[in-house]
Amino acid sequence: MTRPRAAAAEFGNASEQLQPRQAQQPSTAQIRESPEFEQLRRRTVGFIAPVGLAFFAWYMAYAVLSAYARDWMAQTVFGSVNAGMLLGLAQFASTALITAAYVVHQRRLQPLERAAAEEVRR
Repeated sequence: MTRPRAAAAEFGNASEQLQPRQAQQPSTAQIRESPEFEQLRRRTVGFIAPVGLAFFAWYMAYAVLSAYARDWMAQTVFGSVNAGMLLGLAQFASTALITAAYVVHQRRLQPLERAAAEEVRR
């Protein structure tokens, strides 16, 4: 990445070089130590950990049933649709529901994110 060249400003006969202004960025340590960041992290992990573990257990149950309960998974529910197909479709549905719930959760955290960013910039 190249640095922007300094712009020349002319005022009458005088010419001076204007340097681009560098925004002061907070350090990673400053961000991690802020109480707002800790609260944001706690609430995010509080959502991700239980939902992630529940989904992993649900996925593993489906995989184990597919491998060891073939007769049960092959039971016809209606027409040519069996229990395995329904559970497989439920995997997709649960993924979509988890994604939607995560989006709602993160939108609720946006004010806290903004507050944390503002606190660190001060």
